[in-house]
Amino acid sequence: MAVPIGLSTSSVYPGNATAAFRTAAELGYDGVEVMVWSERVTQDAAALGRLAQHYGQPVLAVHAPTLILTRPVFGPDPWEKIDRSVELAEALGAPTVVLHPPFFWQTRYARQFVRGIDMREQTGKVHLAVENMFTWRPRQPHSTRDFQGYSPTWDPVGQGYRSVTLDISHAATSGSDALAMARALGPTLRHLHLTDGVPGFRDDHLLPGQGDQDCAGVLRHLAATGFEAGGGQVVVEVSTRGMSEAQRREALASSLAFAREHLEGAGDTGSVHVPAPTRRRYRQG
Repeated sequence: MAVPIGLSTSSVYPGNATAAFRTAAELGYDGVEVMVWSERVTQDAAALGRLAQHYGQPVLAVHAPTLILTRPVFGPDPWEKIDRSVELAEALGAPTVVLHPPFFWQTRYARQFVRGIDMREQTGKVHLAVENMFTWRPRQPHSTRDFQGYSPTWDPVGQGYRSVTLDISHAATSGSDALAMARALGPTLRHLHLTDGVPGFRDDHLLPGQGDQDCAGVLRHLAATGFEAGGGQVVVEVSTRGMSEAQRREALASSLAFAREHLEGAGDTGSVHVPAPTRRRYRQG
């Protein structure tokens, strides 16, 4: 059983959900992760089901609208956002909901978060995979000041979550080592956002191999540790805004090829990967 490799609808932005399903089908992806946001189709199980059937691309995961930009989506109550995302995933047969930890100002939600997520995952059929985030930093170069923007923390290691999403760009932004984080997460790692990045205040979501992270090593680690047996998924979540249509297709095709090569243990793409002598060791907290 091979690890499914999906395409995030955010990877075709400013294209819409239809463009994501069409692109995934044309390039040979195994499915789609739907980012729920202001586009009505992403909130509609029937509409998404029609897209999945038409393009032969199952919905692998639903990304809950827990970003600042999606605050109005599914109402202001954060638990309603989670529950409606779970309902959407269940209606589509998607095994995973990806969600972010609470923002620091969501104090009541944050106090209930770990227990509430655990209770929902125990009693439901969908994995609630909490995503690693990052500290917030000022834009001044060489600044070492960090601000904890998430509560209880941006770091999922040691928090007691049953399921976790590892986003490699977020790891890079936080100055962490994604491979070390993957090892620390162990079997709780169920979902990977394949992308890349560098330390700093920008969450770049570069193509794998263009940043300072060992993306190939992360994929090989997953392949070697039974990721597929636990229902693990890899989803390409990269930024292609500003690219032409031809450039976008090439970028998403190369990301898919990168994922398949290293999940199958076919070797290293050293000519593509950008080494990073400044990569920091993973740190918890």
